[in-house]
Amino acid sequence: MSKKRFSTLAVSEGEEPTWEGVGDAVSPIHLASTFALPELDPDMSLEELDPDSGDYVYSRLSNPTRNALEHRLAALEGGEHAFAFSSGTSAISSLALAVVTPGDHIVAFEDLYGGTRRLLEDLFDERLDVEVTFVDATDPDNVADAMRPETEFVWMETPTNPLMQLCDIEAIAEVVGDDAVFGVDNTFSSPYFQQPLELGADVVAHSTTKYINGHSDSVGGAVITDDDDLAEQIEFLQQVGLGDMLPPFDSYMVMRGVKTLPVRMRQHEANAQVIAEYLEDHDLVTDVFYPGLESHPQHELASEQMSGYGGILSFELDGDMSDARAFLESLEVFTLAVSLGGVESLIELPAGMTHEPLDPEEREARGITDSLIRISVGIEDIDDLVEDLDRGFEAMETERSAVAGDD
Repeated sequence: MSKKRFSTLAVSEGEEPTWEGVGDAVSPIHLASTFALPELDPDMSLEELDPDSGDYVYSRLSNPTRNALEHRLAALEGGEHAFAFSSGTSAISSLALAVVTPGDHIVAFEDLYGGTRRLLEDLFDERLDVEVTFVDATDPDNVADAMRPETEFVWMETPTNPLMQLCDIEAIAEVVGDDAVFGVDNTFSSPYFQQPLELGADVVAHSTTKYINGHSDSVGGAVITDDDDLAEQIEFLQQVGLGDMLPPFDSYMVMRGVKTLPVRMRQHEANAQVIAEYLEDHDLVTDVFYPGLESHPQHELASEQMSGYGGILSFELDGDMSDARAFLESLEVFTLAVSLGGVESLIELPAGMTHEPLDPEEREARGITDSLIRISVGIEDIDDLVEDLDRGFEAMETERSAVAGDD
């Protein structure tokens, strides 16, 4: 059979009917915690169990529903091995633990998701004696300058959260070479728009909570790699060291959600492009951060290493926290909430929500102001979304007029 294309893999990979059973067209939810053995085998080794051959003993080690999902995720990222975890954070922490030991060094993008940054600083740097250097990875030379003999892990997000900065995956892969494991958080782009393994990364991670599941009803994470040795270490941590695997019900939910990933991503991007252009022309907006805009400083790089620009953008209001509050609290279609990647449009203020745990000085240094707003653009009718933003700007102006009148 010829190689299947992305949209076909998203619908059916890992889920082919098994005629030995009842021929399910979709993978059933295997809620069993343990599985009956056909006979006693004193020589059985847990390390040699093959789920693809039906070798199941205990769901922490492997589960048919999770196994089907992991096959699909590996196929979508073009990798050989995939592991589904209970959250994106657990996926990233397990990956890092699989790579580094005390005394090692990590180089990471300075503009990371706040939770990942805290993980690297508070757990790995402060408690596990793994020094972490954060760099402006928009320039690959900064990554090269930060590398040391003890550097074992290089960790990037692209695009970043919330400023939508990019790093050149191929260039950084050349910088890292065989000296360290190079990993990329591909959550914002999804494998539909970006393939880091193809560009030279060793391993990819996702919060499946976001675009891969796509419906804001399951929390999970995933790690995908072609490296057999790294996969062995990750597998040990997932199944034995930490026992932190995605449950069967969530595995089913993610597998169901990912079926529509291609069509969802196309609509997310189409809506995001319209909104980005609308905001760029608005008098009450000073900056828009979206790689699909020609004004984005890395638009050319985005066009080279991504097949689409995604559904996330952020923008700066020409105002302060009170203006942002008036704007956000007047919206009716957009939901004020953290997270992203669902079919519904979500909007948030990073300084007061996702990045609030960071010190104000650190937020300011990273460009996360009190008037920076992040949007996860959903798949609703674009006219309804634009009208809702109009409503927000009108509320902002009304609030300003009221304050001016009081003065």
